[in-house]
Amino acid sequence: MEPGRQEMTQKTGNGSSISCQPPARLPHYFPADTVYLAVEFFNLTQLPADTLQGIPNLQELHLSSNQLEDLSTKFLLPVPQLKVLDLTRNALSRLPPGLFQVSAALHTLVLKENQLKVLEASWLHSLKALRHLDLSGNQLQTLPPGLLASFTDLLILDLGNNQLETLPPDLLSGPWGLERLHLEGNRLQELGKGLLAHQPKLRYLFLSDNRLATVAAGAFRGLQKLDMLDLSNNLLTTVPEGLWMSLGKAAGNMKDGFDLSGNPWICDRKLDDLFEWLVANEDKMFFRNDTRCAGPKALKGQMLLVVARSP
Repeated sequence: MEPGRQEMTQKTGNGSSISCQPPARLPHYFPADTVYLAVEFFNLTQLPADTLQGIPNLQELHLSSNQLEDLSTKFLLPVPQLKVLDLTRNALSRLPPGLFQVSAALHTLVLKENQLKVLEASWLHSLKALRHLDLSGNQLQTLPPGLLASFTDLLILDLGNNQLETLPPDLLSGPWGLERLHLEGNRLQELGKGLLAHQPKLRYLFLSDNRLATVAAGAFRGLQKLDMLDLSNNLLTTVPEGLWMSLGKAAGNMKDGFDLSGNPWICDRKLDDLFEWLVANEDKMFFRNDTRCAGPKALKGQMLLVVARSP
């Protein structure tokens, strides 16, 4: 090995695991039994189409923290057994149609912190086994209809920290077993009643740091197992009657807590429903001190929980 080179090869019963980081130079070839490959922190804008040729058993590929601008349509053809693809922190603005044409085994796709402004449903065709899709930290303003239509096994969807103002009504019509949904850090103004209607297994819902001013009365009706809800730092002043009770009995839900802080709540009789729910679930409430009334004038600045407890 050359002086200063940082390359680690580890042999296991399953095959070779290889990790390369600067100041290493990229090897010209990899062992034929390679099952894990990490090539990270290089200033690579492109990778040759045949980079993965000769390692047909590859199962995990980590290419994070490079400067990749594009990938060849043929890039993944040599690795049909690939299960995990991590492309975090690159410069991808698009994916070539057909990239995943032999990637039926892929269950984790991480495209976090790239430069994606648009998505086309066709880019993700063939990913029938996908369980974890991370598109966070991009510049997405809209999503195409039917994007997740074939992702029936999806468990985790991360769309956080984009620029989404609305979501297609059918966004979650494909995945029926979703457990974790990240929508924080977008520009969403409304949570409709249909988006979460068929998500009985959803456990974690992150909606903080949006512009939510409206939540539909039936928005949470289909959620039977919710363990955590984050609605902090939005524009909520009130919520419709019955919204909270649809989350079920206190003992069965929210075991990991909820956050309603950083909203301009108007503490009038319209919040009676919420007040009752807060008192029943106060032991699961985060940031009580930051969950305060913005009005009416007589209650401005008071903690929501204090008002909720008062006769």
